[in-house]
Amino acid sequence: MGNTSKLAKVYLTLVFIILYMPILYLIFYSFNSAGNMSNFESFTWEHYGAVFADTRLMLILINTVIIALLSALISTAIGVMGAIGIVYMRNRKSRNALLSLNNILIVSPDVIIGASFLILFTIIGVKLGFISVLISHIAFSVPIVVIMVLPKLQEMSSSLIDAALDLGASKRELLTRVIIPYIKPGIFAGFFLALTYSLDDFAVTFFVTGNGFTTLSVEIYSMARAGITLTINALSGLLFIVTLLLVLGYYAVTNRTKNPLRTGVPK
Repeated sequence: MGNTSKLAKVYLTLVFIILYMPILYLIFYSFNSAGNMSNFESFTWEHYGAVFADTRLMLILINTVIIALLSALISTAIGVMGAIGIVYMRNRKSRNALLSLNNILIVSPDVIIGASFLILFTIIGVKLGFISVLISHIAFSVPIVVIMVLPKLQEMSSSLIDAALDLGASKRELLTRVIIPYIKPGIFAGFFLALTYSLDDFAVTFFVTGNGFTTLSVEIYSMARAGITLTINALSGLLFIVTLLLVLGYYAVTNRTKNPLRTGVPK
């Protein structure tokens, strides 16, 4: 048992090194005054200054954040209602079919989803831009929220709901004062994951962006095609730090919501 534990730790350490070393390498050279990724000359904030001095990049960053926040909020609301609807469906076959469709969307390649949305928007006449990107991000975020909320709903005891109904709770009170507080950790998890996926998404966004509207991931790709500069390093480093802060924020919030039923059942 001890040897297995040691092997697991070694394996995880190697995985983390392989995953994070390229990112740390990229961030390290974003502070290089030499302007290349082969010879570190001296520490500088020049490349980060160039990012913040570029008004176009700042506009793209604002667009990315707005899309991420809106899509995360809307998809969380839809995903929570969808998860509640799935769990309380009486027909088991219909419930399993919906769960299967939800899971298919999660494992489907982003290229297929992006191409499908591009065809759909072209057919119905939706111009590619802010609206097309927002709709696409909501669509691929909803299944993520559903998956994060479902376990909390499934572990919720039916006696809790029966007790609330016996005390005279309406359906609205049951939802807002019992179910929602109980599944709050799952809601926060779904929101933060949806936010992170939206910030990082490239494949789907690449297909549905247009009319001068773009997001940070697509812009980084376009900049990289024109030639690698340390401005790209700085921009990528900022994106990584923002994602890291979101993850830390998620853990901070979930640690505060370990006792979701502080409000108790309605009186």
